[in-house]
Amino acid sequence: MEESISNETVSSENIIQEKAERIRDVIRYISKFKNAAVVIHLDDRVIDSPLFSSHIRDISLLHEAGLRVIIVPGAKERIDNNLTEAKIPWKNKNGSRITDESAMPIIKDAAFDVANIVMTSLAGQHLTAVIGNWVRARGKGVLEGIDYATAGEIDRIDVSTLETVLNNGFIPIFPCIGWSLNGKPYNISSTQLASQIAVHIKADKLFYILPNAELSEKYFSIPEGAGLSPEGCIPAMNIEELDDFLLLNKKADKAKLKNMSIHKDFFENIINIVKLARNAVTSGVTRVHILNGSLEGTLPCEIFSDLGSGTMIYASNYGKFRAMRREDIAAVLSLIRPFVKKKVLLPRTQKQFEQTFNDYIVYELDGAVRACAALHIYDRTQAEIACVTVDETCSHIGIGPKMIDYLLEKARTINLDNVFILTTQTADWFEKIGFRPDSIDTLPPERKAKWNPKRGSKLFRLKLH
Repeated sequence: MEESISNETVSSENIIQEKAERIRDVIRYISKFKNAAVVIHLDDRVIDSPLFSSHIRDISLLHEAGLRVIIVPGAKERIDNNLTEAKIPWKNKNGSRITDESAMPIIKDAAFDVANIVMTSLAGQHLTAVIGNWVRARGKGVLEGIDYATAGEIDRIDVSTLETVLNNGFIPIFPCIGWSLNGKPYNISSTQLASQIAVHIKADKLFYILPNAELSEKYFSIPEGAGLSPEGCIPAMNIEELDDFLLLNKKADKAKLKNMSIHKDFFENIINIVKLARNAVTSGVTRVHILNGSLEGTLPCEIFSDLGSGTMIYASNYGKFRAMRREDIAAVLSLIRPFVKKKVLLPRTQKQFEQTFNDYIVYELDGAVRACAALHIYDRTQAEIACVTVDETCSHIGIGPKMIDYLLEKARTINLDNVFILTTQTADWFEKIGFRPDSIDTLPPERKAKWNPKRGSKLFRLKLH
């Protein structure tokens, strides 16, 4: 009976700790992104879906949390259907819809209809949105003998008026229509428009929300060594990793498309958005997120948690290794606590960390410590890699191996002969990267004195030279 009560207490402690950590994440992100500019592209298939009202509610919560929201609704499906009903021929070429001038009134009406749906839904959340003609465009003209007619390119975005609208607390909505200097309308790509707006205002975040959007191994070739979520999706990519992804996916894998019943248009659309994301990030947008609009809650989950629900594309400022600081001790104690309870790690105290924190590195993810490890140096020739800990929410993105590589490089830089580890459960992994079993008797005397035969940790050593 006493054991049952003890187990229930431990379980309750774990649940409370997990809840507290989630709440801390939300508070941290609200503080981080207050007054941040956020551009959201909503595919019109998402707007027509049963989950649209849920996404609008989430967008309103972002606005209430102090984020400055801009919405760019897509209208491709609506325009295609309306042109088909009107029996007006059209075709797609290089991402642009080609049709004659008679189609423009229908295209314009469809684009503004979709924008009005979004505006009305926001009004239902007691938010004021404004639909504006803030985009100057020019005709694409004739390229390689093809007349693009009503298709336009973005010339200029009226950023000053946009800032005024945002500063007044309104939500701007951009239809996929641009206007020439003499007032002629052109059909422009809504995905490209979202990217250009984000670039012009140096947005903190750009979201693409579309049905079934997954950068996963089900649909795409995944670069070797890429960290994947439990569902097989890429949670985050920097520019270098993104370039590897694009190189592997120059062409659609016909076998995957057939097996998963995916249309080639789906593949090409996602790849086009990935390329737009790359351009946005390299042009100053902090982060771009590709989200599955078929999942409820995907937007707040992505923005208010470290690894979110979709794929984030970023430059190089997302996660980083750095030296541990004294003020990190509380976070590191919290990080290792679950592993101490499982007896994977030895317990460590506040006082021990205060004496040795200079030996540690941490992995910081959006301002939160999500991993740590130590390099304890002995007699100027050897060192111990110890307390290797990765938050379970981040265990699938490759932080552990990168952290070990970081410490091994540090050991080589200071000309150590070898490093060793003591482990009870991770021997196979360390052997895989070159560590070899060794005798406990070879430990430095001060470390051997702390070795506990009851725990039975095994020694593995890696020669560096």
